[in-house]
Parts: sequence; C-alpha cells; structure tokens
Amino acid sequence: MEAIASSIIPLLRETQVAAQSLRSLTDEQRQELLHKLADFIAEHEAEIIIENKKDLVRMEDSNPKKDRLLLSPERIKGLVESLKNVAKLPDPTGIILSEKTLENKLSIQKISVPLGVVGIIYESRPNVTLDVAALCLRSANACVLRGGTDASYSNNCLLDLIHQAMKACGLDQRAVCLLPTDRKFVRELLTAKEYVDIIIPRGSQQLIDFVRQHATVPTIETGAGVCHTYVSASADLEKAAKIVVNAKVSRSSVCNALDTLLVDQAVASSFLPMIVEGMKAYEVEIFADKTAYRVLKDAKYPQLQQAEPADFGREYLSYKCSIRVVSGIEQALEHIHTYSSKHSEAIISENERLCERFLREVDAAAVFTNASTRFTDGGVFGLGAEIGISTQKLHARGPFALEKLVTEKWVVRGNGQIR
Repeated sequence: MEAIASSIIPLLRETQVAAQSLRSLTDEQRQELLHKLADFIAEHEAEIIIENKKDLVRMEDSNPKKDRLLLSPERIKGLVESLKNVAKLPDPTGIILSEKTLENKLSIQKISVPLGVVGIIYESRPNVTLDVAALCLRSANACVLRGGTDASYSNNCLLDLIHQAMKACGLDQRAVCLLPTDRKFVRELLTAKEYVDIIIPRGSQQLIDFVRQHATVPTIETGAGVCHTYVSASADLEKAAKIVVNAKVSRSSVCNALDTLLVDQAVASSFLPMIVEGMKAYEVEIFADKTAYRVLKDAKYPQLQQAEPADFGREYLSYKCSIRVVSGIEQALEHIHTYSSKHSEAIISENERLCERFLREVDAAAVFTNASTRFTDGGVFGLGAEIGISTQKLHARGPFALEKLVTEKWVVRGNGQIR
C-alpha cells in the first residue's frame, strides 16, 4: 500500500500484465462479460443511486457540472442498454485488413489488434467509467481510469460492479484500474510510456491543454465543443426555431449543445422572436451582438446581455449562449472558422446548394444540415457508446468508439525464406 500511495506505477504495471490475458479471450467471452455487467448494473441500481447522491450533495445546484454528475434511474437504464448494445457490435479485433502472397511464397497479412492499455482522464461524468470499461473490454484492451474527485463515490461503486462481473466470468480484474484522484498522479500517468499505450482526455479545454502540454504518452483529444448553428436567409424559420431551442436546452451541460447562434440579417428580425418562448422557459442567458440585442429587447426577452468579444468561442456548458447576426454565408463561415473547436456545426437552410457548400467547407468532426447538433453521440450514431468526441484528425475523429480502439499488426508467415 505504501508503494501505491507514493506512486501509481505498481498499479499500471499490474494493468499491463492483465492486458495480455485479455488478448486470449474469445469474442463470445467478451460478449458474455458485458451482458453479465449489464445484469449487475440493473440489479444494483439502488446502490448506485445512493453512492451517486453522496457525490451530488457535495456540489452546488448552480454548478453546470451537476447535471453530468447525476445518475438517475432513467440514465442507469440507458447505461444498461448501452452495455447490451456494445456487446452486440462486431468484434473490431482480428480483422484481416489486407493480405498478399509474394513471389517467394511469403504470406503477409495486416490485421487489427487491441491498442493495449488505454488511459482515460475525465471529469464529473460517472457514466464514462462504465462506457470506457465496456468499450475497452469488448475490444480486448485494458483501461486505466482517472475520474474526478466530484464523482469518486459513484466511480468506485461502478468499478466494484465491473470487478464483480469480471470475477464472475473468471477474468483478471486488474484489467480495469481506477486511479486515486490525487492530482499528483496525473503527471505520472501522462509520462508512463512503458505501461500505457494511449491517453484520452475527456473534459474541459483546460484539461485537454494540460494533457497536451505534459503528456509523453501518445494522446487523442476528446471533449471540448464550441458548437454553432447558422440560420440562413433561406431557412424554414419554424423548423429552425425548434432545432435551435433543442440544441441549447435539451441538455445544456454536454459538449454537443449549442454555444453560438448565427442568424442571417435578412431573417433576424422575424426569426429571433420565435425562439423567445423556448429559451425563456429554461431561463437561458443570451449574450447578443448589437443587432440581436435590439430585436430581443423589443421582444421583451428577460435574460439578455450585450455580447463582449469573449462571449464568442466560449463553451458554455450551461443555460447560456451567444448570438451574432451575420451578413450571409461568407461571414457565417468566417465566424465558424475563427471560433469553432471543430466539434459539431450546423446550418438550417432550404437551399440544397448552400447546405452542400456548408458541409464541404466547414472543418469539424460532425456537420449537420437542418438538424440539432445534439445528435453528435456514439450511441445515436449506432456505435453503442463512446469514449468521447475526438476533435483532432489522426486515428479517430468524431465519436471515438469501439471501432477505433484498435491498431494494426503485420503478420508474416514463411517457410525458410531469406533475404
């Protein structure tokens, strides 16, 4: 215990050893494990809620992270369904990606194999504990989880159930490791190249920047979303109003929620009053540019502020958003190019040519026409669950799910050939 208290290397070493045992599991064994885990989660719903409440009472109601921390009966049922959906997905390992036989009869194959040990650093989201463990185990990867202090009771409860399911299936429980929440261990994890194959930060831009700055282990960034919706002059305004309100209020604390609304000046005076009731119902605080402010003030919108430059490019993660009136598609594209985090961007327009231009020119992991950015989600996209939304371009982009938790191996079979 003293060694663990001063360093996490012994834990990482054990996880690496356990990762080797996962590679020998059959596809059926991994599916059985996830079904067993789904049963355990459903059976222990009351216990999970009790532990989750211990986390919730420590957080102020005004904190936007509180919604992400909550594990309600409905959300727990969703996690159970997610586990079953991940179990149904095709095994991403052992797929022959290419094969050939050389003139000297040397047989060469390229196959998909597990990454090995996957490290995840995340904040205030106990569902991530379950999602990541399920995706990693399904793809024969071990995982090292570093959740936030805010969710420590919930995470430890879920980890115990994961370990119970693994034990029931005769598997090495060390393949899923939850690290202490002491921040001094984060840097040690980020530099543990001998034991960890990849680090995935999921959370705020501050967290991602810290990982990018200090990690020597390869990283894939997920999390931060500064999402825009552009309502063009050719939009169906009733359709646009429903989409915009949904993108902001359906769940404001998540990364695919609307942060900035761009409205064409040709429809601003008629469109903006149409979102007043929907936004007012959730007391959304709006930071509006000069033109939008005047229109919304005339419409008697109560939670209204004049926008400052810093209000654009912000990820709000709460019932807040900014609005800018633009002169047309060129200015909308320029704004998105300047402020986007390359997560999710949408255009509302009945002009097909304009929509296709938007899809082609906007550089983001997910681009939408006439739909809410709230759909950017691994489960919604049919991927079972996700580790996060990758906003970079190497290896994985968009919902980072099961299919991307693999790498490649070249397998060469010979019969005495020499070069």
